Amino acid sequence: MTRHFLRDDDLTPSEQAEVLALAAELKASRHAVRPFEGPQAVALIFDKPTLRTQASFAAGVAELGGYPMLVDGNLARIGTRESVADVARVLGRMVSAVVWRTFGQERLEEMAAHAGVPVVNALTDEFHPCQLLADLLTVQEAKGGLAGLTVAFLGDAASNMSHSFLLAGATAGMHVRVSGPDGFGPDPVVLARAADVAGSTGGSTTYERDAVAAVRGADVVVTDTWVSMGKEDEAEARSRPFRPYALTTELLGHADPEAVVLHCLPAYRGVEIEADVIDGPRSLVWQEAGNRLHAQKALLTWLMAHQDGGGPA
Repeated sequence: MTRHFLRDDDLTPSEQAEVLALAAELKASRHAVRPFEGPQAVALIFDKPTLRTQASFAAGVAELGGYPMLVDGNLARIGTRESVADVARVLGRMVSAVVWRTFGQERLEEMAAHAGVPVVNALTDEFHPCQLLADLLTVQEAKGGLAGLTVAFLGDAASNMSHSFLLAGATAGMHVRVSGPDGFGPDPVVLARAADVAGSTGGSTTYERDAVAAVRGADVVVTDTWVSMGKEDEAEARSRPFRPYALTTELLGHADPEAVVLHCLPAYRGVEIEADVIDGPRSLVWQEAGNRLHAQKALLTWLMAHQDGGGPA
């Protein structure tokens, strides 16, 4: 069976712990493993703007002994110029894995169904699971563990980051509170799935509309931009309902005194997060960004070690 990483709950709790442990090892010794020695190529496809994702995956594949094959989504026009399935059948014969930053989750699932090699979600409109591996690694480094911690996500609770925090946090046994205004709550299907996962790990998941209640006593406080890629023309209209959820020093004061702050970037100081917070002593944002490299290297290494050796016919 070909293993993929399309959403956070594609890893079981024990598998997620394995990947995070490997990430810590690879952070300590960056060239300890080289699963793509050869070099083998890994396709990195970008349909959306990117900085950290492209940089971390390109550097990571190279450090794992491979060749990062960058594919410009605007040129490839996957799904328009030719079908996702046909692209998958071609790439599966040329590369050892496919990493795709795209729009709808269904595109990624179709790629995985036909590629015959591991497919990794580098961000879709629904989920951002590689970011969560980096976030969990960062929290684990700061707190010494994950199970039992409370994390509050503020802002657009209908976003891919909210969905991934629900699923990944529940998998890790955390108590996850996502908080946002009416009309911007999480997908009920995702929330129910996260609650189901939490039931087996001792965690919990909550959609809390009140920002103060969400942050109260939290060990980790997270925010993200209120304007997702492709919705920039709606910035002003979209921002109004989120203003009570801005991560200010005052709001952070309701969290645990030792709480840490995360933001997946890009950040807009004075909008979703106060400059004194993101640049302050409780912010782990830059450590979080750097951990994308180590978490993704661990994921790719783990995926390559859990394949059946098959490929497209």
